[in-house]
Amino acid sequence: MARPRQIDRAAVLRASLEIADAAGLDAITMQSVAERLGVTPMALYRHVDNKNDLLDGVVEILLEEIPPPDVGTSWQRQLAQMGNALRSIAHQHPAVFPLLLQLPANTASARQRRDHVQQVLVAAGIPGHDVARVERIVSTIVLGFAASEVSGRFAEHSRQTLDDDYAALEVFIEGGIAALFNDDS
Repeated sequence: MARPRQIDRAAVLRASLEIADAAGLDAITMQSVAERLGVTPMALYRHVDNKNDLLDGVVEILLEEIPPPDVGTSWQRQLAQMGNALRSIAHQHPAVFPLLLQLPANTASARQRRDHVQQVLVAAGIPGHDVARVERIVSTIVLGFAASEVSGRFAEHSRQTLDDDYAALEVFIEGGIAALFNDDS
């Protein structure tokens, strides 16, 4: 008798992402992931609790693609690096990207990426009691722009126009932070 194929959580999540990239979010089912991995659906439950856990894991994979900020640069540059990485992820995984707008940061890796943004905001001089609120605002602005890019909302605009718009958005975010917290930097 053939030995069952060995899988792990990373393989399950990567297969889920591949399915979504090829056929959309609705194509992710326990059955489709199991078929892709050559196992039975029950084998997946050793690695994910249910479909919600599977989707949380897919979000985790996307967020892991965002490199941590380069602490040797200004807070403005760090936010820009993370924002540009997020835009790149949106373009690489347009079918999956909406999950970032729908699901909270439930996994340790997802929370770590949120914490990176919050650390940059602390470095920007935002008072501790305001950091979480500003992170939510900044993240929503960047996620919304990236989602609009890949959803077709801006389809009539060139890539250069969108890059210029995003550069203006970065200035807008920096100016908003400065205006809210009287930052002179």
